[in-house]
Amino acid sequence: MSKADNIFIAMCGAIIESGISSAGENVRAKWDDGTPAHTIKKFGVVNRYDLAEEFPILTLRPTNLKAAIDEMLWIWQKKSNNVKELNSRIWDSWADEYGSIGKAYGYQLGVKHKYSEGEFDQVDRVLYDLKHNPYSRRIIVNMYNHSDLHEMNLYPCAYNLTFNVAGNELNVVLNQRSQDVLVANNWNVTQYAILAHMLAQVTGLKVGELVHVIADAHIYDRHISLIAELMQRKPYPAPKLLINPDKKQFYDFRVEDFILEGYQCGAQIKNIPVAV
Repeated sequence: MSKADNIFIAMCGAIIESGISSAGENVRAKWDDGTPAHTIKKFGVVNRYDLAEEFPILTLRPTNLKAAIDEMLWIWQKKSNNVKELNSRIWDSWADEYGSIGKAYGYQLGVKHKYSEGEFDQVDRVLYDLKHNPYSRRIIVNMYNHSDLHEMNLYPCAYNLTFNVAGNELNVVLNQRSQDVLVANNWNVTQYAILAHMLAQVTGLKVGELVHVIADAHIYDRHISLIAELMQRKPYPAPKLLINPDKKQFYDFRVEDFILEGYQCGAQIKNIPVAV
């Protein structure tokens, strides 16, 4: 069975059994009907995925990998903050009348900075270091720019990555300040697993571990019964990820360059309420 499923089930069980409820607190998020969206949460969740062993996608229910990759490319390749350049509607709630989400996510990655080796944006700096100085302990991306927070329609959730090469393996630490576990957990895991595979392929490395650190891993009150249903399902074996081997440049990858072979999964949970 998929180890990603086991990790997800164990995390959700820990949150439900020993998490802290926000009931009685003044919370920011609301449901569509205006009701406060309370959560039960665990602080400081750390999940580890061996990308060389399997691709970490849930089989308990389907994850739309193509849409997840499209969003990741929107941020990391296009370095965009405009939802009109994204092929889904998932960011529409945070966009203004022009489609902008403000100076968030892709905008931060696209800002150029001066270094002793030249001028790079954050993505190109990672590519440069992985090719020219892969054993550096300073290969970091940070999207949580305090000077621009007031111009972001949503503060970055997945905000920081550290890339570390050990031997010939590329390892990634993903730091996330907050996560809606039902809606976003496997979405984020698969996105950054794909990113690790992309970076490894174009820099001549092999994939190692993805370590996912979540400061506030929470399950919303209206999601608890849905999570409980998922936890009772039977996991399937992990599928195999196939990547177009002809792609040698980071900016040449497209959504269709990634295929999951043998992806079996349970039924989708429909009409999941999303707190905003």
